[in-house]
Amino acid sequence: MPSAARSWLLHTRSLWPGLALPLLIMLGATFLSEHYGGPQLLYALLFGLAFHFLYQDARCRPGIEFCARTLLRIGVALLGARITLAQIGQLGMGPLATAVIAVASAIALGAWLARRLGLGTDFGLLCGAAVSICGASAALAVAAVMPKTPDNERHTLLTVVGVTGLSTLAMVVYPLLARILRLDDSGAGIFLGGTIHDVAQVVGAGLMMSHETGDVAVIVKLFRVTLLVPVVAVLAWYWRRRSSIGEAGPRTPLLPFFLVGFMALVLANSLGVVTPRLNEALGQVSRVCLVVAIAALGIKTSFEELVKLGWRPMALMLIETLWLVAIFAVYLCVFR
Repeated sequence: MPSAARSWLLHTRSLWPGLALPLLIMLGATFLSEHYGGPQLLYALLFGLAFHFLYQDARCRPGIEFCARTLLRIGVALLGARITLAQIGQLGMGPLATAVIAVASAIALGAWLARRLGLGTDFGLLCGAAVSICGASAALAVAAVMPKTPDNERHTLLTVVGVTGLSTLAMVVYPLLARILRLDDSGAGIFLGGTIHDVAQVVGAGLMMSHETGDVAVIVKLFRVTLLVPVVAVLAWYWRRRSSIGEAGPRTPLLPFFLVGFMALVLANSLGVVTPRLNEALGQVSRVCLVVAIAALGIKTSFEELVKLGWRPMALMLIETLWLVAIFAVYLCVFR
């Protein structure tokens, strides 16, 4: 056997002890979500936290790191297969401009408020992106280009817990709020798609009202997902520039490869290259990769260290969430 093949085989074998546990957690989280309801990502995260002690085992660590880094990036890249440029164009300029303003302002608010709360700019940028774009998926995408420090890994896990919980609560509360605001089906879809964090909860909330609301909500939400590309690229540039003057750890790439893959899939899907069956398959693979990655991140993180972070992170995410609601409510009730 050639030496290169032998080296690859040995490396692959070294991953299996740490890869098997996140895969098993993914299966358990999927079973609970499908049979008893609740967010699959949150189940995976909580199960992962319970197995933190295995991260101290040298045999398990390489596979856990592989899941938390490589599978995470693959999962984010494959999200692009869900989006087409035609879907985005159907919305018109009003909702698109409002979404851009909401994302940019929420991230700026997060960075400013995090400094005031003593949480650090990096955590504010992470929370702002997660709340304003696509919840846990955005948090994981931003985490992939953040400087790798123990604090940032704990912040990522806490952000995932927070936005998942807030998104689930919003799925129940926001349809009621849309009725209080007397929004029509289209307006309600814009409101739900523009303010709820995770895609699954957007779909659930929209369909609670009507099929038209659900369709509009998903399109608005998918446009917010496309904003992940420029946001992560800008944040990667920011951290890269900061590392070049010695304020942070390892340099991050200017345009991460997984974002290139994301944009390529959006373009391919827009041109009709991605068939419906392939689209569904890529969506399933993306979901599996993200659930396995969040399980691995949970294994890497000590629950005790999360508790030490206190109430300030949740207060920050709640304020950003209410900020999104205010922006879209003003647009729909005043300018639309």
